[in-house]
Amino acid sequence: MISLQRVTKRLGGQVVVDDVSLLIAAGTTHVLLGSSGSGKSTILRLILGLLQPDAGEVKVDADTERPSRSIGYVVQEGALYPHLTVARNVALAARAEGWEDARQRTRLRALAELAGLDGELLDRYPAELSGGQRQRVGLMRALMLDPPILLLDEPLGALDPITRAELQTQLVRIFGELRKTVVLVTHDVREAFVFGAGITLLNHGRVVQHGTFADLARRPASPFVAEFLRAQAPPPEMTREL
Repeated sequence: MISLQRVTKRLGGQVVVDDVSLLIAAGTTHVLLGSSGSGKSTILRLILGLLQPDAGEVKVDADTERPSRSIGYVVQEGALYPHLTVARNVALAARAEGWEDARQRTRLRALAELAGLDGELLDRYPAELSGGQRQRVGLMRALMLDPPILLLDEPLGALDPITRAELQTQLVRIFGELRKTVVLVTHDVREAFVFGAGITLLNHGRVVQHGTFADLARRPASPFVAEFLRAQAPPPEMTREL
């Protein structure tokens, strides 16, 4: 479980997370939705422990002494080290934990199969991969130690629409198989619909509405909610043509 109770965070003298309360049950997928600057990524960093709140409390059911084993973190393009092969990028945490080579290879093969990455690519370097392949590698690295919590910060934002849709489908399958606690940040309404049983819509650091996509669409808590969803919908004339 992940819990934020009335959390506020200032950066550079500006309030970027403003009195946010949030509860994410273990084994569920939750989406933080909002425009750039709404505080989504800052909340992830608070959960990770990279930032400390100025007010309020953040609680994470994790191994507080060894957080690297409890939380996996995925960002755009995977944030891979360019001088390391795919295999060495993915196995970084395992090597730090002192895993034997045979155990690392077994885990690498299992993760490549899970992520839909051709095993032949494990010996390549990030520059030799496509954007979608790099994102799969980033996911594999986050899952290497099998953490119970997975945080993803705009993981598909840099991909083309076709690759993005393909990876969305694969990630939904992976999340369903692994049953981890997943928190995914996005500004994309369609992506929130695909991933999130639970969605938190943020604006200027404040929570505007919690709920399912149906809650937000059918019972918007404010005019902003309806406007945010409508802004990413196809125009009516296009919908009629389709």
